[in-house]
Amino acid sequence: MVVKEFPPVDFADENGLLAVGGDLDPETLLLAYSSGVFLWPYKNSPLLWFAPSKRAVLFFEQLHLPRSLKKYSKKNPYQIKMNTNFKEVITQCSLSKTRKQKGTWILPAMIEPYTELFNRGYGFSVEVYEDEVLVGGLYGIKIGTIYMGESMFYHKPNASKLALLHLIEYLKSIGVTWLDCEVLNPLFEGFGARDIPRTEFMKMLEDGKMSEQMSGKT
Repeated sequence: MVVKEFPPVDFADENGLLAVGGDLDPETLLLAYSSGVFLWPYKNSPLLWFAPSKRAVLFFEQLHLPRSLKKYSKKNPYQIKMNTNFKEVITQCSLSKTRKQKGTWILPAMIEPYTELFNRGYGFSVEVYEDEVLVGGLYGIKIGTIYMGESMFYHKPNASKLALLHLIEYLKSIGVTWLDCEVLNPLFEGFGARDIPRTEFMKMLEDGKMSEQMSGKT
């Protein structure tokens, strides 16, 4: 049954947990993202929905590029594309063993609904190829001018980092100035991401949704 409404985000507990249960219908997922809520399942528990008091955001004007990565990007040995293989990217993210966490939060049941969101224009992906073999990438969801990064994977050195750089350059080219990283981790922190208050994020989210309404585009 499609969720019709999420609780106000300030009802979230000290861990950011806002709601438990629900479903993976694309309409439920869209409602969640539009409401400042994201899905973060854990093992065999019911679906968990979060709206933490702090939101990780990467403002592109504060982007920090490690010297080693900057040097590597100039001799980029890969071919990088966008939105050419979304389903395979999310599948590879779900299978990734390179994260420090045990297991994955991307449930098999999530792949089809997120792919449907992509087919409807709400998803995005970046693919990194070496000799036509997918070796890295990332995916996320976009609502208006708000781009929300979900997960990354790599099978070759720096492949996911170069995917992120490619995404940032694309977003800058269309006038987007920041990326929602949801939860701060060492990778994004190394690129200059930082936590902002939930109230500030919600204002930015509303501004992005308003931009969608004014343009008539997603």
